[in-house]
Amino acid sequence: MTEPVIGVLALQGDVREHVAALTGAGARALPVRRAEELDEVDGLVIPGGESTTISKLTDIFELREPIDKRIADGLPVYGSCAGMIMLADEVLDGRPDQRGFAGIEMTVRRNAFGRQVDSFEAPVALTGVEGGPFHAVFIRAPWVERVGGDVEVLGEVTEGPAAGRIVAVRQGNLLATSFHPELTGDLRLHRYFVDLVRSS
Repeated sequence: MTEPVIGVLALQGDVREHVAALTGAGARALPVRRAEELDEVDGLVIPGGESTTISKLTDIFELREPIDKRIADGLPVYGSCAGMIMLADEVLDGRPDQRGFAGIEMTVRRNAFGRQVDSFEAPVALTGVEGGPFHAVFIRAPWVERVGGDVEVLGEVTEGPAAGRIVAVRQGNLLATSFHPELTGDLRLHRYFVDLVRSS
């Protein structure tokens, strides 16, 4: 698979930025809003945005069951920020009606780093991603409070008040980060995901 087809869930959030980053990382990227579009992809990105809104729109667009099924069948999925919340099997401080895809065995705390005004940037070293620490942008970001036995921790905040907090994880074909690599121009994480899709 030289040029994998990777969809970006295009219900809300940083869709355009992820499409551009995936294209730059060697994939054919396309927005996904319908179940038949989901059938065409080899991998899927769930972008940052508002997790409660994405959850609601997933039901409205009748995508929940198709995405659940594809994840169960091994579809590689990468979730950034709100996408991380959507992939968690337990969410703290979420809304009671909020439902994700429960693909990664982890507990995430929604808006853990604070509100929009508390957004910040910090270096994060990522296991499996060469070239030094990643310049990570955190916007109303979650963090991971618990991981299951099959979950690999790829990155933690290394400095400041949030030092030691888990912000990047992988479980099999599922990848999630608290931060927004699509906003930095650094394509290493998208290349990592494209390689994961190629090898799956």
